[in-house]
Amino acid sequence: MLGVARDYRSAGISRAEQVMLGYSEKLTKESRSITEADIALLRTAGFSDRDIFDINQVVAYFNYVNRIADGLGVQLE
Repeated sequence: MLGVARDYRSAGISRAEQVMLGYSEKLTKESRSITEADIALLRTAGFSDRDIFDINQVVAYFNYVNRIADGLGVQLE
């Protein structure tokens, strides 16, 4: 699992997992550049619309919580 944290592109994970993590990274770093092609790629990788919604919600939530913690100077234990 550590390989995924370092570089998911070269980790031994499935194509679907790579697509999901690519979408997650793009949503985190360049959310305004998400297009229908990104969603279509998730569908092609086998994700349902519900799956895509769930992926989006989890990524957005973690980004939200991290920004709150960062903005308040919260330190990890």
